[in-house]
Amino acid sequence: MKKLKRVYACQACGATFPKWMGRCDACGAWNTLIEDIEEIASSSTSAPGKSLELCALDGPLLHVDRLQSGVTEFDHVCGGGIVAGSVLLLGGEPGIGKSTILLQVLARLSQNYPCLYVSGEEAVDQIRLRAQRLNVSKAAVSLIATTRLEDVFETLTQHQETFRVLVIDSIQTLKTALLDSAAGTVAQVRTATSALIELAKTKGLVILLIGHVTKDGMLAGPKVLEHMVDTVLYFEGDRGHPFRLLRSVKNRFGACDELGVFEMHDTGLAEVQNPSAVFLTQRKDPVPGTAIFVSIEGTRPLIIEIQALVGSSGFSTPRRSVVGWDINRLHMVVAVLETRCGFSFGQRDIYLSVTGGLHLNEPAADLAVAAALTSALTGVPLPLGLVIFGEIGLTGEVRPVSHHETRLKEAHKLGFQQAFVPEGKGLSKGPLDAHYIKNLKLCLKELGMPSRNNRNKE
Repeated sequence: MKKLKRVYACQACGATFPKWMGRCDACGAWNTLIEDIEEIASSSTSAPGKSLELCALDGPLLHVDRLQSGVTEFDHVCGGGIVAGSVLLLGGEPGIGKSTILLQVLARLSQNYPCLYVSGEEAVDQIRLRAQRLNVSKAAVSLIATTRLEDVFETLTQHQETFRVLVIDSIQTLKTALLDSAAGTVAQVRTATSALIELAKTKGLVILLIGHVTKDGMLAGPKVLEHMVDTVLYFEGDRGHPFRLLRSVKNRFGACDELGVFEMHDTGLAEVQNPSAVFLTQRKDPVPGTAIFVSIEGTRPLIIEIQALVGSSGFSTPRRSVVGWDINRLHMVVAVLETRCGFSFGQRDIYLSVTGGLHLNEPAADLAVAAALTSALTGVPLPLGLVIFGEIGLTGEVRPVSHHETRLKEAHKLGFQQAFVPEGKGLSKGPLDAHYIKNLKLCLKELGMPSRNNRNKE
């Protein structure tokens, strides 16, 4: 008989403790310990191990079969398709479109592979209503609604048809009778995921899991859940914008940080074929406070517009508001502009926004942010056909960034004529009229935005 003991498990990191505490000693989170049941392994009943055959590192490679869903953006983020026998975890805020995109992907996959959709949150009729709205009700997708893991395995065993793709919506709703704890706890999520991963590896089944997120935007449940699966995708976007971004943060079979762009319609999610054109504002006349930046998301270059607004503050502490960028990075750029370049932002409110609902994490956006801020402050617009990128150091130097040629080629493809880019060794000039710079102050002066100190000297 299995021995069980009562423990308290942290819902943030999965660490267990013999008694309840207000703060988890492992990760430092407060009020995350929940009572759980843990199985005690018995040494007397453990099975003996066996000697395994040693394999060489340079042995023959087996062909990795990838399932093409037909949704180009989804396949791109997965690294060219979904690898057979892999487990994929999709997270995102409530209502962002996780169930919608996986139902659309499953409808496409069902044209070539038998698929099963397991719902623990909705009834079968509710899923059928969504399928009718998405115009995929004729797809050969099998449906079941259950929250018991044993029912899922029994369904797969009893049916003669061998399913190739399985969707679990969501992993936090599944529970096994082996544990007495409630669904969604650390033990239940870990046990269910382990069983599904073993099923995927032994049967070559593709399993797509939908995961809830916490109020901080992180995947709910133990952090070990993200380590267990093969691919972790985040579905994100601003509710005020129709665009949804599918981002890869972990992929054992492809590049990380790949980005797929979708647009939400009444009939579901539509792929955006040219994402660079989506994030640009079409205007005929230059406007102060805007700069065009070339971002690299995984292997894909994107043209993004950065907008800044600088105005007089009516308070003793000026306001700093940022959408789509790191506010600490903004403070650093403003400090460099004031200290090294002579601009004054001390008594002014600053509003910075990345258009399209995209969130930038690259240091390469520093130079574009600095140009947008100084343009908004001085009222001098940047030329329409100009792109700008580069990392700014605390001494005011502009440092080289990766994927230099790729950024310039993407800008040239969309009709830009010139670029302000960092100076570096071995860089080709590319198809644009590239101005190589190594100092922020000289760059802004060349753009026609001298600081107040420079104007006083003149």
